[in-house]
Amino acid sequence: MALTQFHISNYQQLVDWIDSPELNYLWGGPKFTFPLDRSQLEAHVSLPQCQAFFYLHHGERAGYVELFEVDEHIARICRVFVHPDFRGHGIAKQMLVELIEIARQQHYAKLNLCVFSQNIAAIRCYESLGFIETEREQGTRVFNGQSWELIYMDLKLDE
Repeated sequence: MALTQFHISNYQQLVDWIDSPELNYLWGGPKFTFPLDRSQLEAHVSLPQCQAFFYLHHGERAGYVELFEVDEHIARICRVFVHPDFRGHGIAKQMLVELIEIARQQHYAKLNLCVFSQNIAAIRCYESLGFIETEREQGTRVFNGQSWELIYMDLKLDE
């Protein structure tokens, strides 16, 4: 079980996972249009601030996650995804524990993230790792005519 560098040559795996407009928005927000494709992924993961990873569970790709540099002290956890076959087994938490350790090794003082309020399982996972809610935002994210509330969460790493 380990995070491994995402390579654009592996893009088809991620495209296959993100298989509906709703999942695309839940995973990537307004950043990506559906259907997800190589050019969108390539443009994004080639950004110098973006570190993209697959999570391997017994040799199989089970998840995807990004660490995105906000500034020299803060990084954001983005686009957390666990394949449905691996959900309910603590994979997200294991994947995030490893990502938090990478952030510590890179000397970030704080991690932040955003999560949609209807994603209760993700919120519980983040809280179990010590993330605390700092803000709620309504009206800036809309999918199929419905406004999705966004929750901002932080984790201080220098304590």
